[in-house]
Amino acid sequence: MKKTIFIAIMMIFTLSATTTFASKADLKSNAPVAIENKLSAEEVNNMKTRFEEIRKMDKSDMNATEKRELRKESKSIKENVRKSGEVIYIGGSTLLLILIIILLV
Repeated sequence: MKKTIFIAIMMIFTLSATTTFASKADLKSNAPVAIENKLSAEEVNNMKTRFEEIRKMDKSDMNATEKRELRKESKSIKENVRKSGEVIYIGGSTLLLILIIILLV
């Protein structure tokens, strides 16, 4: 029993070590850091109403460039609304570690 727990913990640390090395390689790039601005509730509602307007439009009489512009606008609205939300991302090895800790306790 102790040996299997030890092997599981070593695998978790090994998996998490490979992800940390990859993230350190990304940090070495000289790309500028973007500062995110939080959107107010009113701005989010305006974006959502604009998105609904785009969805309800009759696009059959539009040409390809107009449709492309609407697609780009809707994608940017989705991205901005998604960035303004509070989301926590948990990696696979972290989730596995949390499950093992819960099972052991």
